[in-house]
Amino acid sequence: MKKILFLIIVIGMSLRGYAQNEFSSKFKAIPPKNKNLKAKIVIPPKADLPKITAPKVIKKQDIPLDVPKINFVNPDKITKKAENLEVVNYKRNQNLGNFKTGSLTAKVRYRDAAYVDGDKIRVYLNDKVIEYEVVLDGDFKGFQIKLEKGINKIDFEALNEGFAPPNTAEFEVYDDKGSIISSSQWNLGIDFKATLILIKE
Repeated sequence: MKKILFLIIVIGMSLRGYAQNEFSSKFKAIPPKNKNLKAKIVIPPKADLPKITAPKVIKKQDIPLDVPKINFVNPDKITKKAENLEVVNYKRNQNLGNFKTGSLTAKVRYRDAAYVDGDKIRVYLNDKVIEYEVVLDGDFKGFQIKLEKGINKIDFEALNEGFAPPNTAEFEVYDDKGSIISSSQWNLGIDFKATLILIKE
C-alpha cells in the first residue's frame, strides 16, 4: 500500500514539471514580424436618416352644451329579453292547424328541420300512441293512417331538445291522391306537443 502511494506522488511531481508556465511572471509575448504595421480604421459612410418630427399636441377642447347626451343600453338587458321571448315561443303546446279533406287515408312525413342533433318525438293518433320513440334525422320518415269520419287528431310530443334546443321538425301531410294537405314545422320544448287536426268530410 505504501508503495502504491509513493508511486502516485512521484508521478504527480513528474507531471507538474511538464506543465506550461505561460501565466508565470517570466512569460514574454512574441513580438510581431512587422513592427510598422498599423491597424486600419474603417469609417462607415453617413446614412441618410429620416427626420423625426415630434407628434402634434392636441389641446383639450370644450364640449359644446347643445350636444345631446347619449344613453347607452346595457347588452345584458337585451339578451335577457331575447331569452324570455324564446322561452315563450317554444315552451308551450303548438297548434299546427285544422284541415278538411275527403281523403280516405293520410300520409304524414317528418324530419329534423335544422341541425340534426338527436331530436326525439312520440306520435299520437286520437290520444293513442302509434310511434313510441322516433329519432329525427335529415331524411323524411313517417306513417300512413286511415282517416275516420270526423276529427282525426295527430300529436307530436317532444321527448327531448337534442344538442341544440328546441326540438325542431319539418312535416308534410298528403292525401290518398298524393296532393299535399299541409306543410309546416314545429319548435317545441320537452314534454310539449304540436297538434295537427285532419277533419274527414
